[in-house]
Amino acid sequence: MDSHKRSLGFISLAFLFITCSSAEFLIQQVTEGKGTENNSYYNVEANLGETRAFREERPSSKIVTIAGYSVIKGRFEPYESSVFEAAGYRWRLVLYVIGNKNDGGAGHISLYVRMEETESLPYGWEVNVDLKLFVHNPKTHKYLTVTDGTVKRYNAAKKEWGFGKLISLSIFENTNNGYIVQDTCSFGAEILIVKPAEIQEKVTFISNPPNNVFTWKILRFSSLEDKFYYSADFLVGDRYWRLGFNPKGDGDGRPHALPLFLFAQGFKENAVATNTWGAVNLRLKNQRNSNHRQLYSAAWYPIRSDYGVGVNNIILLSDLKDPSKGYLVNDAIIFEAEMVKVSVTNIVSV
Repeated sequence: MDSHKRSLGFISLAFLFITCSSAEFLIQQVTEGKGTENNSYYNVEANLGETRAFREERPSSKIVTIAGYSVIKGRFEPYESSVFEAAGYRWRLVLYVIGNKNDGGAGHISLYVRMEETESLPYGWEVNVDLKLFVHNPKTHKYLTVTDGTVKRYNAAKKEWGFGKLISLSIFENTNNGYIVQDTCSFGAEILIVKPAEIQEKVTFISNPPNNVFTWKILRFSSLEDKFYYSADFLVGDRYWRLGFNPKGDGDGRPHALPLFLFAQGFKENAVATNTWGAVNLRLKNQRNSNHRQLYSAAWYPIRSDYGVGVNNIILLSDLKDPSKGYLVNDAIIFEAEMVKVSVTNIVSV
């Protein structure tokens, strides 16, 4: 053996993407896929609880393109996008190009996501959202991502959330920074809707579980070949186990010592198949007295079968074959596994 170890739910809301180009005022909106993506972030900076980072991935669900930033530059009226659907809800993006003064956004770009068409939702409705907003930087081909890590609770009294200080105008309008290229700018939004889990995976550790002692007697020991031998499977907890050894030795114990390993096998019917904790006393029984050779072992056993943990030297072969020691009697040895603790996994209500 080579080794000893053998509905309101989470939703991704659309990225909003707004691009501005010189010449004439043009607003273009595109709705794409509405899935949730995990993305890489870079250059993380925190400011007053907000986190800013850069990522390469483009918006996935909602794109709004504004061509002609100079046309609307300095206007106080907000731009409201068309209504779009994401994960069963209807939304609208609201952009203030000189900042929302009522939200402390003077001198900044302000961007919000508003929930629309909520009349059909049940009384007392609430949608919890992890909100991220974006500013595209065409110069670096990345998106500045702004979030504060708090869950936004959309309800009848509060249907709009966002950031009053998405990015300062002094930074945004400085063409050297790359946010405006040929009078074109871009913004975005992403929502992850959070629904409390109703079930959980619960791992329980059981000390001295029922039927936790397995005894294996090997006859005609002297005639055994140079290979691994395995016991019958035995069930403890939700998993089957077995013992294994090579009479000629294994690993760094070969050829002078006797190894002994515990192997995790399959699971009983309807058991939840996960990694399993197994703590065991491995013994070579003394057949004349209580001077047993014993090793304690504890490990996480993976889901796959035939993963073994044990020792290459539970006893020297010279001591095993010494008749006065009492371990090899009538050409037979006795192994024992006492499972002192195992884990059991269940799916239960929270």
